[in-house]
Amino acid sequence: MFKWGSKIFTYSSNDICNTRQPGKGLWTFRINSEEQLKMATSVDAQDLKTLLESKDKIIRNLETLLQDRDSEIQELRSHLDMFQSVFPFSNPVSPTATLHHHPASPPPFQQPPSQNLVAKSLTSLLDGIARPRKQRAQGISAEPQSLSTIQELSQKKFPTYPKNDRSRELIKGAILDNDFMKNLESTQIREIVDCMYPVEYAADSVIIKEGDVGSIVYVMEEGRVEVSRENKYLSTMTSGKVFGELAILYNCKRTATIKAATDCKLWAIERQCFQTIMMRTGLIRQTEYTDFLKSVPIFKDLPEETLIKISDVLYETSYSAGDYIIRQGARGDTFFIINKGKVKVTIKQSNSTEEKYIRTLQKGDFFGEKALQGEDLRTANIIACDPDGVSCLVIDRETFNQLISGLDEIRTRYKDDDVAGRISSTNKEFQNLKLSDLQVLATLGVGGFGRVELVQVNNDTSKSYALKQMKKSQIVETRQQQHIMSEKEIMGEANCDFIVKLYKTFKDQKYLYMLMESCLGGELWTILRDKGHFDDSTTRFYTGCVVEAFDYLHSRNIIYRDLKPENLLLDITGYVKLVDFGFAKKLQNGRKTWTFCGTPEYVAPEVILNRGHDISADYWSLGVLMFELLTGTPPFTGADPMKTYNIILKGIDAIEFPRNITRNARVLIKKLCRDNPAERLTEVQKHKWFDGFNWEGLRTRTLTPPILPVVRSAIDTSNFDNYPPDADSPPPDDNSGWDSNF
Repeated sequence: MFKWGSKIFTYSSNDICNTRQPGKGLWTFRINSEEQLKMATSVDAQDLKTLLESKDKIIRNLETLLQDRDSEIQELRSHLDMFQSVFPFSNPVSPTATLHHHPASPPPFQQPPSQNLVAKSLTSLLDGIARPRKQRAQGISAEPQSLSTIQELSQKKFPTYPKNDRSRELIKGAILDNDFMKNLESTQIREIVDCMYPVEYAADSVIIKEGDVGSIVYVMEEGRVEVSRENKYLSTMTSGKVFGELAILYNCKRTATIKAATDCKLWAIERQCFQTIMMRTGLIRQTEYTDFLKSVPIFKDLPEETLIKISDVLYETSYSAGDYIIRQGARGDTFFIINKGKVKVTIKQSNSTEEKYIRTLQKGDFFGEKALQGEDLRTANIIACDPDGVSCLVIDRETFNQLISGLDEIRTRYKDDDVAGRISSTNKEFQNLKLSDLQVLATLGVGGFGRVELVQVNNDTSKSYALKQMKKSQIVETRQQQHIMSEKEIMGEANCDFIVKLYKTFKDQKYLYMLMESCLGGELWTILRDKGHFDDSTTRFYTGCVVEAFDYLHSRNIIYRDLKPENLLLDITGYVKLVDFGFAKKLQNGRKTWTFCGTPEYVAPEVILNRGHDISADYWSLGVLMFELLTGTPPFTGADPMKTYNIILKGIDAIEFPRNITRNARVLIKKLCRDNPAERLTEVQKHKWFDGFNWEGLRTRTLTPPILPVVRSAIDTSNFDNYPPDADSPPPDDNSGWDSNF
């Protein structure tokens, strides 16, 4: 049986076709030929046409309804994201929702019950709809280290504690079984094992309490512990496990409670001891490698900063006794420095099969240096001859040339501008301005130390400014005084169209204030949150703006260290500017810095492993930013900071790239996110992904931005989220004087 228009046709086994027209009785006839079949099937073609048109109309209506529903869901998502941005609340869908607040800081503002209900209702409505969590991420930082402190720590001796072979092997095995600590070097693991001290806890004792600030990591030798969060049991751990490892990275609150289920014997190490071991390893290696390079003729005239960079790209290769490291007549592009053991040099004569012994080389000697200058035909044999094996430090010609050209490119890209002239003209314009002259109009943002307000100078309604207000007591509590003073100095001197300008600073007994240019186009993060992700062209424009800001900073040896969409503001023309220099630092030539700081999803591997970092860490974060702009979520995201760090340590090659990321964009991201900092691409403008991009138009601001914000007046805050009034009580006074130069 089938229905056709208003007719219903049924076939019987003897080819009888019954046709029923509703309300008009039954017609019966026999089909005896193909011609009769055609006549029967064309009974009412007009009805079929009408039916198809009707169905098409229904389909179009359903498609419209579906589009409306999708738009409604997207709008609800946007509202939910906005609620979560402004009123952070815990959500089982997102384990990271409450983990990104500034470590060891007071709890975030709690929303009133009615607003909490609205946010939870929206969450309930959208439950089951898969999407990345979009919530503003807070930067985190350990206590800053000065160079003198690092030198002091590198010579510091920590007590060691005796252990039997079983305990040593158990600690080493636990470290190698831990996703984070297994990335440490063997010498570091050995020293950590030596320095771990014994502790014991009776059954029912609390070893780690959720919410407490921690600084110790533990390895369990005997017993059993139970892990819980918010009084809910999570798991049980037994001997041979590491726990509490996040505390050895930076000062932060414990995210779970660990209670002894039985009597427990543990081994422990403090953060300062752990980080000193990590730093000392890097400093000793850097000094040793640099001294090796100074003895090589082709390197002896290079500046210290270049030698340090070259030492960073040297990698270690091991050989057994009898191995040919270099064979005469072969082509090669590799240079070697002997780090351990001895090698013999031999030459094979043209008229003999014997190899003639020339000399023996040992630790500190080098060979193959001509390969770096382009002569790639080996003129002798180099054979490992030490019974304990040979270890060499190696660099190839391509890496060497890329490194040298990259250093020259950064050094010459930006000519030094008139910093003193800009500071003088700015001071002249604002020299008589007092804090009391400023009128607060609205809140533009809320950060770790306070708020950013939109202000105007009394009697001048044509301009507006952003006033960053920071609590002095909280800065002292988290030991960030050095970072704040550095922020003021770097922003005060900066004169770049891609960096927000600082005009004047103020202070009173409770707060520090920074008066800056207002960028009323809003945060790039807010736009990304609402759109979901950007296309290739839009991402290229915003990435280009960041590259220009980085070139300006890096040419002055300034590392930024907190790149993320939240720290990129659109001005009224749609161009992006870098803001929030709380983690920025001016480095000494060729030197590294060691403070753990940044946003968890954006920190580079060398920061996590405390190996020392420089401007290469900024290029890592640039690759992460590109990925997030193209997809709406960073490539490295875990359920908590420690899981995020472990994902980062697995590398960019372990990340699956969505199809919408083009091949050239994928290649660039991978070159920026290389594990070895010295191998990261720094000449970003020359990459294929930027082919045809109008860099000159970007610098002269004649290139049309992909998104043009609507700003109706100097006090239009419609491109920012709405924030509740500050519900915190005023902070205590701080008259210690640490901010005398602010």
